[in-house]
Amino acid sequence: MKELTKAEAQIMQVLWQLKKGFVNDIMDELSEPKPAYSTVSTIVRILEKKGFVGHKSYGKTHEYYPLIQKKAYTAKFLQHFTLNYFNNSFPQLASCLVKDKNISLKELEEIKLLIEEEMQKKSV
Repeated sequence: MKELTKAEAQIMQVLWQLKKGFVNDIMDELSEPKPAYSTVSTIVRILEKKGFVGHKSYGKTHEYYPLIQKKAYTAKFLQHFTLNYFNNSFPQLASCLVKDKNISLKELEEIKLLIEEEMQKKSV
């Protein structure tokens, strides 16, 4: 699976949220300053060539929809990120995240609960 550029990821976030939509629908969800219609249309067609997006034709109009689920892309992206920046070590990644000074005690407790739940599932 190919990695998305920043602009492609922004469009995919909108399509994952909408489930399907026309270029105008995507434009409506983008924050200011909005790119030109032609820019969004070009990015969507690039995403289609990369296999991330499909379309249904209505005459000359196309309704686009994601072919790749957000969860699947996120998992692959995180795996690639961990490999390239943390020597493929999830403990190093987790250490980096929890040592971040912006993380709250509540967030640390939530992470701890998630880890404990996963440990319980794996020990059964």
